[in-house]
Amino acid sequence: MDSVNVSELVARLGAEEESTKKMAAFKLQTAIGDPSFADVFIYEGGLPKLRFLALHATGNTLAYGLTSLARLLELDKGWDHVTDDLIARIVDLVVAQPLVNVNRGAMSVLAAIVGHPLHRTSQPGVTGFQRLKPAVDTQPQFLPSLVEKITSADHALCANSLQLINALMRDAIAHDADFEAPKFTKQLQELGVIKSVYALMQSSAIQDLAHPLLDFQTLTKILLRNWREEKVDLEKPDHRRAIRGLHTASTAEKGDAKGSKKLKWRRLGFDTESPAWEFEATGFLGLMDFTDYVYKNEDGFQKLLLEQSAESIEQRCPIARASISVTSILYEHFEVERADDLDSQRYTVLESRANFDRSFRPLLLHWSRAHTSGLNAFIRLWKTAGAQVEDFDKIEELVRILIEQVVGQAPRTREIRDVEEELAEFEIQRLRELQMELLELTYEDAWGHHLRQVREELNHEALQFVKEQRIRCLLQGGWFPSGLDYSSSAGPVTSKTLSRAVPSAWRFVRLSHNRRYLHYADFDEKPTTEPRLDALKEKIDLSIVSSVVSNVSAEAPSSSSSDSTVKSLPHERATTSTKITIHGYLRATNHSRQASSGSGAGRKESVLLQLHPQSHTLASEWLDGLLMLLNQQPITADTNKLVNFIGGYGLKIRLLNVRFEDVGLGEPILPSREGLDDEYYYDIAGA
Repeated sequence: MDSVNVSELVARLGAEEESTKKMAAFKLQTAIGDPSFADVFIYEGGLPKLRFLALHATGNTLAYGLTSLARLLELDKGWDHVTDDLIARIVDLVVAQPLVNVNRGAMSVLAAIVGHPLHRTSQPGVTGFQRLKPAVDTQPQFLPSLVEKITSADHALCANSLQLINALMRDAIAHDADFEAPKFTKQLQELGVIKSVYALMQSSAIQDLAHPLLDFQTLTKILLRNWREEKVDLEKPDHRRAIRGLHTASTAEKGDAKGSKKLKWRRLGFDTESPAWEFEATGFLGLMDFTDYVYKNEDGFQKLLLEQSAESIEQRCPIARASISVTSILYEHFEVERADDLDSQRYTVLESRANFDRSFRPLLLHWSRAHTSGLNAFIRLWKTAGAQVEDFDKIEELVRILIEQVVGQAPRTREIRDVEEELAEFEIQRLRELQMELLELTYEDAWGHHLRQVREELNHEALQFVKEQRIRCLLQGGWFPSGLDYSSSAGPVTSKTLSRAVPSAWRFVRLSHNRRYLHYADFDEKPTTEPRLDALKEKIDLSIVSSVVSNVSAEAPSSSSSDSTVKSLPHERATTSTKITIHGYLRATNHSRQASSGSGAGRKESVLLQLHPQSHTLASEWLDGLLMLLNQQPITADTNKLVNFIGGYGLKIRLLNVRFEDVGLGEPILPSREGLDDEYYYDIAGA
């Protein structure tokens, strides 16, 4: 746009007619974003007129003027016209102006002022918020108005309000010494900003508010990181008050435990009587978390200490140490150290809408509640496991897995109270199962094909073991109803044939000791003792068996996977259509084993024997037993489940016997023998 057009636009900004000024301001807000146009606009004397609009205009003319001013400031131009009276006017608009478009522009101007503290003014070195402070002091409803606008139905207004809050927080963090960021943060929390932002992160509006919400999440991480990096120093009044408050809140008014004054800090779960240095790993953040837990649960905390005092020293849960541990676990889980990696996070969010659930962590905003729930879970697991002081690291690892499973797997829309309930109810047995799964994955990464080779070897051994177990079921023998014939020659199965509750006869089948013959005989009723092998007059030479087929479902459930002596369930005891059919080639004249072991060419394949097992367990044992006896693979779910269980169990046993150095964890530290005689010995686990 050339200088003549700019001059005309500047002239119209100062026109008497409201409609002329409004149209000029409307065109200006679009064009002012071009740096070259902005330079010409300033050269033509447009800044004083734009400032006049911001001070005195109303309605849409004011809204367009404020938007133009905000865009000019974002180009780092026009700062010399940002005066105290202008700031006071805009602060007043944020509080009192009902028009949404005016509010948007006003908050954009203030966000630019706060976000660009190094502007060229007559007040060098003055921070962004310090420029606003005189005006804000006269408007006590300024911050409440900002927080209230976060919940507006207008998403653009929400974004502008949150951007201004983010700018204030960032300025507070950058100038903590002058600004007292913790007090400002606490004031925002008391106004409900956490609750409002948490609701936005869980809502569908997250797509329109992605950038300011991600900024707020990042600033929350920066605050947490700064608190962690701040060392606990009893010379600081707030630190000293927090430490003193811990002792006060944990001591009953009367009847204090004997020796509590002497061991007042160990009683709370510290390792020493100088607690300040024990927050070395978590800094002021760890102290804040522990004091918050104690203050919000003072009665319960005193009761917990009394319960622990009744336990032996070895079995007491070190609560303070556990609190510090939970703080560290949450800090690592939420990747607080990566707070400065905002650009890559923005790229990830914009790259795919599916990344929202991974990028936004609403539960981070409820840090205190997450810590309290995590610490309660630590204490619960300690009691459930009957842990002792030497088991602290083991419980800590379980809590780490618990946080990862419950907090880490929680979808973006899950409520914090649901997470708290799951943390309080998660079973320790399930945690240990997850621990073993993670252990396998760890060793998988460390060993790769070596671990896969071990797994294959163990699975082969497990298959051979189960094969022997299944064949032993055949050697033991089994009863099958023989009065039922569901073969093709007997016609289709009907409701009449299935209505018989008791078979008309029984057949007992048993494998010979040399595993070469299948002996069987029919009985009118079951004898009290199982028949001997020589009482079974019929037999099948397994060398002539060609195939074993069945209608047994490979996926059918079973209450038992191996024990053939388990009695059938009542509903399984009724006559069943389950059938195992053994096919083979009948010999013509040559009865030699050599002839029978041929290909079967020229001979007719016939049904040698049919079995009707009365339960799925029995069907699985006999079907897979016969198949494995013929060197074929098992097919039922029961058998395959048993093979996988035995192989997996063997792998876990081997993993638990692995030494530290085998997975790159380094050599274990050997205890010194200094001062010991030759008859002193010690054991080292895993050595």
